[in-house]
Amino acid sequence: MRNSTILFLQLSKFKILSAGLTLLLFFSFPILFNSHVMAQGNLDITPKRIVFEGQKRIMEVKLVNVGSDSANYAISFKQFRMTEEGAFQEITTPDLGQNFSDKNIRYFPRSVLLAPNESQVIKLQLLKSELLEPGEYRSHLYFRSLTPPKALGEEDIKKDSSLVSIKLSPIFGITIPVIIRKGESTTTLTITDVKFEKADNGISKLNLKINRTGNMSAYGDLSVLYIDTKGKEYKIGLSQGIAIYSPNSFRNIKIELDNKPLVDYKKGTIRVLFSSQSETRPQKLAEAELVL
Repeated sequence: MRNSTILFLQLSKFKILSAGLTLLLFFSFPILFNSHVMAQGNLDITPKRIVFEGQKRIMEVKLVNVGSDSANYAISFKQFRMTEEGAFQEITTPDLGQNFSDKNIRYFPRSVLLAPNESQVIKLQLLKSELLEPGEYRSHLYFRSLTPPKALGEEDIKKDSSLVSIKLSPIFGITIPVIIRKGESTTTLTITDVKFEKADNGISKLNLKINRTGNMSAYGDLSVLYIDTKGKEYKIGLSQGIAIYSPNSFRNIKIELDNKPLVDYKKGTIRVLFSSQSETRPQKLAEAELVL
């Protein structure tokens, strides 16, 4: 899940999204793009994803305004599908094998106004889970920055009416996944299609595919080790917060590798490990090796 951005224009639309926490950046007309409005993107959210499973019925999300200006956010749900490259596409109808969670989640409050360094807790409650079929349900909680009104006494500067001008104002939004899991997980993962690549600019990369089967999504960290011909290991790559959401059967991954002095990518072995996130003992979810 690394953070990512969507840029919306009224005349055109571009989307670049990834799993996990997603940063949305909207532009509308005709408002001035300035540092005051930019500061409204300074919202810290903990945790970055919510998972209701087992006996969990109540969970909390903490919002903190880490900017220097007050910020106002409206809270709602959005629905996304994940592409094979890990990007998101907004949808209104679930794909085959996909289920939304929003109808079984109650949350409060629906909007927040935060002064600088002020925090607010959003409470989420699971509803009617006994009526759900076994499996996984996912929607994304969306925190949309509301553009502040003009200050009193502020007036538009008159310009030559014969000229066409465009003013842009960013409206920030952040989404986090809210997942309901019911029943036992049947998900299994494998790593295939591991390929080493060295670009013309000298940057080394590893291309691979994480394959998923079963009834639930997967989430974890991808680490890459280089093992030389004498068996010594070097950590050469790390990508944290990678998700493969259902119903996707695989996700393509590209990870940049370190060019360390003692690492020779012409011989040796590259080991790839995908593990669950844990502060104590991460669980290995999938592993693969590439002999150079």
